[in-house]
Amino acid sequence: MPEYLAPAVYVEETSFRAKSIEGVSTSTTGFVGPTLTGPSGGTPELLTSFADFERVYGGLDPLSYGTNYLAHSVRAYFNEGGSRLYVSRVVTTAANAGFAAAAIGSSGHSFVSRFPGRGGNGTITLSASQRPASPLALDRAPAGSVFVTDDTTPVTHVKGASGWAPTLPTTPAGNLVSLSIRTRDGAGREATYEDVGLDPLHPRWIGNVLSETPTRQSEALQRQFAIHFTGTTLPGGGDLKSALGSLPATFTLAGGLDGDAPTTGQYEAALEALTGIEDISIIAAPGSSSYSGAAAGVRNALIIAAEKRRAYRVAVLDTPPGQSLGQARDWRGQIDSKYAALYYPWVVVANPLARAGDDSIPKEISLPPSGFLSGIYARNDVQRGVFKAPANEVVNSALRFEADIHFAQQEVLNPLGINCLRFFPGRGYRVWGARTASSDPEWKYLNIRRYFNFLERSIDVGTQWAVFEPNGERLWANIRETLGSFLETQWRSGALLGSDPKQAFFVRCDRSTMTQDDLDNGRLICLVGVAAVKPAEFVIFRIGQKTADARS
Repeated sequence: MPEYLAPAVYVEETSFRAKSIEGVSTSTTGFVGPTLTGPSGGTPELLTSFADFERVYGGLDPLSYGTNYLAHSVRAYFNEGGSRLYVSRVVTTAANAGFAAAAIGSSGHSFVSRFPGRGGNGTITLSASQRPASPLALDRAPAGSVFVTDDTTPVTHVKGASGWAPTLPTTPAGNLVSLSIRTRDGAGREATYEDVGLDPLHPRWIGNVLSETPTRQSEALQRQFAIHFTGTTLPGGGDLKSALGSLPATFTLAGGLDGDAPTTGQYEAALEALTGIEDISIIAAPGSSSYSGAAAGVRNALIIAAEKRRAYRVAVLDTPPGQSLGQARDWRGQIDSKYAALYYPWVVVANPLARAGDDSIPKEISLPPSGFLSGIYARNDVQRGVFKAPANEVVNSALRFEADIHFAQQEVLNPLGINCLRFFPGRGYRVWGARTASSDPEWKYLNIRRYFNFLERSIDVGTQWAVFEPNGERLWANIRETLGSFLETQWRSGALLGSDPKQAFFVRCDRSTMTQDDLDNGRLICLVGVAAVKPAEFVIFRIGQKTADARS
């Protein structure tokens, strides 16, 4: 209570309404898998487009051991309607030792790739800059320095004992102040850095511009190359100039390795990096089922990650490529989880790497369905809501499916919880199943599992204010009103079954839900029941004959 010590008028703010609960996002996705390049091990950055992925992790080019499934799946995810994605890179043991490098003359210094993998095998070209040096660079430049002073008519100057004098040397001498660096990595990405200096006193010293540990997060994610100095003493401009030789000079980095196909343990390490990102509600490892040595282990690791306490996630699983009906049944028979959904078969799309007249690159490519489905989940959630089953939805990118599933085959697969992708003439390529990989009939439908994840996490986040509040009637009434308002909004949106709110849900938080022992031990227990709307999986019309004179 506030203190009233002196006579006066006191104006206080108070609240006459219950706290509100805001529904959490259900469409943020986390992928794990190998890429051409990019960071690994730390907390991944949020990507909102395929262009973001290319800037950080490279493009679609194949890895040394096969198709770059993760990159293709990221592209499919955004094409199908996904908008928020985290990618945790899987790096193999061999690739960890496979950092590309190029020696700088005989100085012992070298240009290196900051990330492992074949994507680091690129080039670095140094030449005299065609942009003016900064005033600070001119002021600090030692005698003998060379720089450019004019954008429109580049004129090279040399600093002498009595000041600056114009000259046009064919081979720059002394400490180069104005230097241009152009890089191109193995993924085809290019970058240019202007007004770079070789002397540590230069405001854009090469050791800072191409730092092994950039201070800015954007540079740490996207800057592929760095300069590595040997020894403890920073080299001066003369040292580097003599090592570089005449300009322009090009250095080719080699030794970057993708290694072998990743193992289960390496996938598990990448999955761990996603643990601390609370807004992820969908996880997948596109392409992992194609690696025979890791397929089953990664599948199980995804399920474990989704089932962790308060994870509020579902795992989107793939069957391995090219499986028959019986093999798909056997693959499903090895798992049982209400937090996972399995899809069959793989999706055939146009290969974006194909070029006209080049028959060495196939025109079509088969991709795991999890990337497409994760995007469809997100599209469905935005357009309809998480309570609507993500099925009877078009796979926009599909040319066809790897296997043509007909009705009789789905009669075998559907009861087992294998969600099929099917073609329907006149209706296109569609997702035709919305079941979990669970034997528990209460959690048979995927949208019910995902909707309860949504409710649980929304209530979890939206009622944190109640922790350490006095555990009495006032708090219980506030909780009842808070949850009641939130659930009524859900009923009005069509997520709950019933002609009125009393049929759709109930909230109890009073002496009937708590014992004295609960109160003595600081426990507030609230009982919530909801009538979630299940999908109309089997639409049945019963039709019979009637006579013309039959009375109603």
